[in-house]
Amino acid sequence: MKDTSTPTGGTAQQGVPAGSRFSRRHLPWLAGFVALLLLPWATPNAYHHYILNIILINVILAVGLNIVKGFAGQVTVGHIALAAVGAYASAVFAAKFGLPFWVALPAATLFTGMIGALVGIPSFRLEGAYLALATLGLAESVRVFIGVTDYIGAAIGFSDIPPPYFFGRSVVDHVAYYYIVMPLALVGIYFSFCILRSDIGRSFKALREDPLAAAACGVNVRKYKLLAFTISALYAGCAGSLQAHMAPGFLHPNSYTITEMVTLLLMVVLGGLGHIWGGVVGAVIVTIIYDLTRDYYQYQMAIFGTVIVLTVLYMPRGIGGLIDNYFATRRFVAIRKAKANAA
Repeated sequence: MKDTSTPTGGTAQQGVPAGSRFSRRHLPWLAGFVALLLLPWATPNAYHHYILNIILINVILAVGLNIVKGFAGQVTVGHIALAAVGAYASAVFAAKFGLPFWVALPAATLFTGMIGALVGIPSFRLEGAYLALATLGLAESVRVFIGVTDYIGAAIGFSDIPPPYFFGRSVVDHVAYYYIVMPLALVGIYFSFCILRSDIGRSFKALREDPLAAAACGVNVRKYKLLAFTISALYAGCAGSLQAHMAPGFLHPNSYTITEMVTLLLMVVLGGLGHIWGGVVGAVIVTIIYDLTRDYYQYQMAIFGTVIVLTVLYMPRGIGGLIDNYFATRRFVAIRKAKANAA
């Protein structure tokens, strides 16, 4: 369905007042924001508040991965390494250099974006499984580098990462931290919609369908590949920084292994590649399942791998595809009823 009121200044729908268009577009976001404001008070204990924060951080990661993989069609399995870069960069900025959280967060995000641009360079010549192997090698290299570097804790881990301070008070409570993570997650989701509806998003989708045809139509393939990796890395850096400063303020290289990458891929595949809300739902579901199956960690990889295979076989468009089919069916039924009534 054509969007006639994009944030980037699309053509306005004729005959509809501007105020009405604004309300119709932003009212659901406002309602969702109010509901999320009240959500922590509906959860019973501190551990559930912690899980809420983890869910929102994973939502940011999944939305970022969906941009490079779902929108632009680039095969990458190194997204978790970019989250590690963002987490450790933010921790170093805050714990070693004394920067406050409100400076360390954007600084780490921008630094990760620059690393993401470097990661995107191999995509100029590599495609498919070759690009996947290159990004997998990067992910393992980052984890090994962290594990042997004493300056950032090596295999012992990076501890005593300072929490955010707000008006002179430290934000160590998970409920209070939720009100930092939640707005950033909403902004990230909204920004991804803005990208999808813009000329950049259309170029990404053209690149995903056929790079040669996109180049023939005037799309700068190298530019948009690099841009997709960079934007995705910005999301990963933000999520990593939020993870680093959340209580208890501790990072370990084992939190960024291939297991976590498979879990992140499952969020996007289950939610639906290229479908923003599907990716959000996938992140919520997989995070909850991951937490519930934590006691059976030796079987988690087998469980998640099986779910990915079954999803690709029987639900190739993921949860997002089911959502699209539902609304398409509703529109079809409404059109058929309207024609029947007119007859």
